[in-house]
This record gives sequence, structure tokens and C-alpha cells, in this order.
Amino acid sequence: MVPTAIATWCAAGRGWKPTPDVSSAAPAAWQFWLDTEPRPGWANMAVDAGLLDLAEQGQAVLRVYRWSPPCLSFGRNEPALRRYDRSRIEQLGINVVRRPTGGRAVWHADELTYAVAAPGELLGALRDAYRTIHELLAAALHRLGAPVALAPAPVTSPSLGSGACFAAPVGGELVLGPDKLVGSAQVRQGIALLQHGSLLLAGSQSVASEVTLGEAPVLRDGTLATALGRRVGFDEAALAVRDAAQDWQQDWHEVRDNGPLLRAARPHEKRFRSPDWTWRR
Repeated sequence: MVPTAIATWCAAGRGWKPTPDVSSAAPAAWQFWLDTEPRPGWANMAVDAGLLDLAEQGQAVLRVYRWSPPCLSFGRNEPALRRYDRSRIEQLGINVVRRPTGGRAVWHADELTYAVAAPGELLGALRDAYRTIHELLAAALHRLGAPVALAPAPVTSPSLGSGACFAAPVGGELVLGPDKLVGSAQVRQGIALLQHGSLLLAGSQSVASEVTLGEAPVLRDGTLATALGRRVGFDEAALAVRDAAQDWQQDWHEVRDNGPLLRAARPHEKRFRSPDWTWRR
């Protein structure tokens, strides 16, 4: 199936069970995967693409993860060659990858990244799924003390060539006042969907501006740390997501053997490591 990319990205749980064998094509309960190993950009995108393949077989997974080294990711159809200075990026040794989903550039450093891969029928139409997943993340952020809200849709949405994702919300993302804390993007493949996105814990998106060709958009450095006035680490944020997920769906399996999930990623690794894919437009 040819994926259809949709922009926008720009504590112990209750009732958790060991995961069943996810290599089976039979429908399974929702699985939560706390991916504790920080991975490079190409590996993270390959894993998410593999989860999308498993979702076509009936699997449903919520993965939370992080990146090492930090990485600049482009949306699937973003005109990166026209928007970003490839020579400067390479001179600075900045890692880059192109996502399988839509949207605009994101600098992945001090953040929690989530991915939801599931049969589409479990989450509904595009907007329904987008809202449901962001409501789950909002519940997690409320647990941490951040009274976020879903951003209203603007009169006109920013174009793919208009700069980095966190320059402005495009509707439906999680915001706290004027600051966008979570941006997401989605792709549909056959009967399945993948939505992933970034929760900014601390740091800055300024790297994306520094390598922008021409005039860069003004970025607001809104993060969970600035919103709360305290540092929230990856582990604390991940557990808040897990508890919010448990409230949303009561019957979850916690992934303990990630081998089948990582094997599903292998067919995608070459593509996401390839400069031809990253800089294809």
C-alpha cells in the first residue's frame, strides 16, 4: 500500500500485563511500549514505520521514545532542499532524517516523542484520531500540572515551505497560552494509521531556524519546563502518558519483549538512512 501522509506535526500503571506475541496477525489489545533506548533518527523512523506495518495486521501500539544523537526531522513532503541549508547542516554535523508522516521540520533533542500505530477503525477518521490522541496526551500533561488546551484551527494553515513546525500551531495541537508544547503528524497506510509527535520538555527549536535559508520564522521557545517552572524528565513524562493511556483504555499489555517490534523495522532501515530519501526534495 502507498502511505498517505497527513500533516500537521509540525508511576506504576493499573492492570498492566505482559505483552502477547506481537508477530501474530491476530488482533491484539493495546500495547504500551516504553522504549528506554535512545535511538538515532533513522532508527526511530524505521521503528515507527514497522509499527505501521504491524498495525495493518491488527496490532495497536503506543510507543514513547527519545533520540540520540539529537536530530532534525523533515516532513514527508516538505521541500527541505529549498528551505534548509544542506551544506551548513553537514558542516555542523547535524543529524537529519525525513519522516514517513507529513508536516514541517522539528528539532528532536530534549523531548518525549510518542507514536501511535493502530488499525484505523479503532480511532476513526483523520480528525477524530488526531483529536483522540491529543486528548490522551492532554490528560498526561494535566497530571504533570500543565493545563494545556487543544489549539483552534487558524483561518489559513501555514504551508510546508513556511518553516519549522513549532513556529505556530495549525489547529488541534496542544498549547499552553501562546506556546505550542506538542506537535504531531499522521500517515495512513491501507487500513492502518501512524501518528507520532513531540512533547517539548526543555531546550529550544532554534537549530531549525539557524539552518533555514532566507528569513527564518520567529520561534517561541515554549517547553514543559518553562510552563511549569520546573524540570520534567523523560521518565516522569513517560509514566504520565502511560497512566493517561490506562484511563483511556482499561485493558493494556506492556511490551516486555521488543524483539518482534524491532524486527518489523528492519525492512525500513535502508530508506531512512539514505540521503536520497532525506534530501529527495
